[in-house]
Amino acid sequence: IAVRVVSMPCTNVFDRQDKAYRLSVLGAHLPRVAIEAAHPDFWRKYVGLHGAVIGIDRFGESAPANQLFDLFGFTVANVVSTTKALLS
Repeated sequence: IAVRVVSMPCTNVFDRQDKAYRLSVLGAHLPRVAIEAAHPDFWRKYVGLHGAVIGIDRFGESAPANQLFDLFGFTVANVVSTTKALLS
């Protein structure tokens, strides 16, 4: 699968760019997946209505980090599965 990886360390700077630039980075009609170890809602404006966000949508779990990442779907298998579902 050909992919475009975008790292967005400062969304404020990205949001200040003109629409043409933002679309050149994100792609106008491409499926989008965001991966964020926080609440997923923030990223919905970037992935659009037909994109997906892998994030943490609840609070209160306690375990070692690697177990929590598995629990919340931060695994290669889940990223691949989520991406393939968008492409089908």
